[in-house]
Amino acid sequence: MIRRLALLSILCLLAACATASRVGAANDVHALLVAIRDDDRAAFDARVDRDALKAEMSSRLSREASRLKVDGLDLGRLGVVAAPALANLAGDALIQPRVFRQVAEAYGYTRDKPIPGTMAIASQLKAMPDGRVCATREKDGPCILVFTRSSEGRWRLSGFEGDLSSLKIRL
Repeated sequence: MIRRLALLSILCLLAACATASRVGAANDVHALLVAIRDDDRAAFDARVDRDALKAEMSSRLSREASRLKVDGLDLGRLGVVAAPALANLAGDALIQPRVFRQVAEAYGYTRDKPIPGTMAIASQLKAMPDGRVCATREKDGPCILVFTRSSEGRWRLSGFEGDLSSLKIRL
């Protein structure tokens, strides 16, 4: 009986920590959405871990490039070599508010609608086993945006697991 009670207490504490992480992250996600809506580059940069995001994009581009074939010719090795340089260039061009506005709009956050409050955003975040949180489109859907808590306690966008082709530069 005592073991069950102890186990139940531990599970409740873990659930509370996960909820606290989501609520804490929701404040910073809200600030990121405001920066995206307002095209505020400084506020956006403060909420993005550019190095982590570039590294994640480079890794994904390398994986996708390794499967590159044109007319039956395997270009995978060439793609793997070129992917990090392309990711670096792409990262500089793609990691900006106006590009991520498209992602926000896919979630329903358009310029003509108010951004939901912290608790509504927290309900859309999912705690990950490694301590990060992610935003999904559906309740149990795959992660699209990943947020990591920085050493100063701020949650920052550190990963994009959505379709890379949805990130387009608007002129």
